[in-house]
Amino acid sequence: MMVKSELEKLGLRYGVVDLGDVEVIGNISADQRIKLKAALLKSGLELMDDQRAILIEKIKNVIVEMVHYTDEPLKVNFSDYLSEKLNYDYTYLANIFSEVTGTTIEKFIIAHKIERVKELLLYDELNLSEISYKLNYSSVAHLSNQFKKVTGLTPTFFKQLKRKKRITLENV
Repeated sequence: MMVKSELEKLGLRYGVVDLGDVEVIGNISADQRIKLKAALLKSGLELMDDQRAILIEKIKNVIVEMVHYTDEPLKVNFSDYLSEKLNYDYTYLANIFSEVTGTTIEKFIIAHKIERVKELLLYDELNLSEISYKLNYSSVAHLSNQFKKVTGLTPTFFKQLKRKKRITLENV
């Protein structure tokens, strides 16, 4: 709504206004671009002109949506999913992503999956086996090994650590 409002203030016609994506109809003058950029910055948003930066943001958004907001386990692997969602060859996406961010898509996905595992462990609604299935791990052992590699802790120890903190805070 805020983006639409700013576009209207500047007299810009637009088609699609989606999360992270705006289709402007017609040309934008340099003055309008500067004003739009300033207005968006005031609201904590950024006008992105660089096609590579836009693609990187789209990759990140797809990964975050996939890991944090999808309840169904993926039926395909991540590379196929990303390629299908963004209509680009995965090799191209992987090369651009690592060139711009300095890390691989795989490491970005793993970091988000581990954060999601932490959340699910703290909610204490699913056991490790269910979490493993939900996040598309091949086994509980694979999840545990990856969790330990990233955090330095086993999932069980992480869960116990959070319980101990909660108990001591309740006794205060």
